[in-house]
Amino acid sequence: MSTESAQSPPPAEGADVVDPTLVAGLSRTERPRRPNPVSASLTFAWRGMLKIRHVPEQLLDVTITPVLFVVMFTYLLGGAVAGSTGEYRDFLVPGVLVMSVLFTTVYSGVALNTDLTKGVVDRFRSLPIARSAPLVGSVLGDTVRYFIAGVVIIVVGLVLGFRPDGGVEGVAAALGLVILFAFGLSWVFMTVGLLLRTPSAVMNAGFMALFPITFLSNVFVEVDTLPPVLKAFVEINPVSILATASRGLMAGDAPTTEILISLAVTAGLTLVFAPLTVRLYRTRG
Repeated sequence: MSTESAQSPPPAEGADVVDPTLVAGLSRTERPRRPNPVSASLTFAWRGMLKIRHVPEQLLDVTITPVLFVVMFTYLLGGAVAGSTGEYRDFLVPGVLVMSVLFTTVYSGVALNTDLTKGVVDRFRSLPIARSAPLVGSVLGDTVRYFIAGVVIIVVGLVLGFRPDGGVEGVAAALGLVILFAFGLSWVFMTVGLLLRTPSAVMNAGFMALFPITFLSNVFVEVDTLPPVLKAFVEINPVSILATASRGLMAGDAPTTEILISLAVTAGLTLVFAPLTVRLYRTRG
């Protein structure tokens, strides 16, 4: 009996070892179409909303903190600042709406930096999608957080007796303007998230940048009560302009100048930092 193996000899080195059946099956399968940028962006936006569903604790920063600001400042400072808690409440609620939503934009940069440090961004880069899709989708998903933060502030104000003369339309317009401004500002912190090395560094840098421009504004006090030098800065502060626009919309008296300036700042931030973020996203490893 021959001792030679009945099996066919192994292919020579460098020979084609691809199964012909597999090749035939793949050739008959239509190649999936490349997703368009809009659908890919919406998919990543849904990913951001799924994070909220799976980890609802991350909403504490946009629910508990704004409530504490409204309640404490109204009843601790209302009498001293405005003479009555009712008058100060009506002044404070639109300002805290602006402050709370803008502080939430820091987490756009934190989330992007977290994906970067964990290697998730490398997986996204390997997908056949537009490079901007994960970034645009992330910002769109974060608008849900902005909306929740704004609604919480408005509801708390209504519970405390806030009755805006602008009605539902004025409140909705103010909330929409603030969310739109936050969309533009979030691109700034997305850029920061790509430049810094850790999520904690992004968070610290973001809050250090927002605290001065937020508290040195008319969110808490009237501009006329400030010293001349500080008053000059507060009057040109974009946060002050946004807060004034929000107060006007809620009061039923839309301030055209402040609204247009806020929209212009939003457009400027988006046009400058969105392309910069995409560029850094392509190059940062």
